[in-house]
Amino acid sequence: MVPACYNKNMAKEGCPGSREITNPYPEEIRCRWCGMINEIWSDEPEMECKGCKKTISRQMACNCLLWCPGAKQCVGEQKYENLLKSMKNQPRH
Repeated sequence: MVPACYNKNMAKEGCPGSREITNPYPEEIRCRWCGMINEIWSDEPEMECKGCKKTISRQMACNCLLWCPGAKQCVGEQKYENLLKSMKNQPRH
């Protein structure tokens, strides 16, 4: 189902929902094993901890990738596939 806020120009111009994917920014995430704070980018679902080298992941917010017909073109095919795969593998709360 496509939300009412979607319009056909969003695929060309980029929609507000894809900004953290197309213009990523750094965030801090604490490793649950060693406690070290690591920098992760807003478009990355997981990373290797700089301290203990274990894979740490974070919950990716539900975003336009799940409903927008132009999402693949908007964010790029490789990023689209990687993020969609990581969102499908996340446990549901």
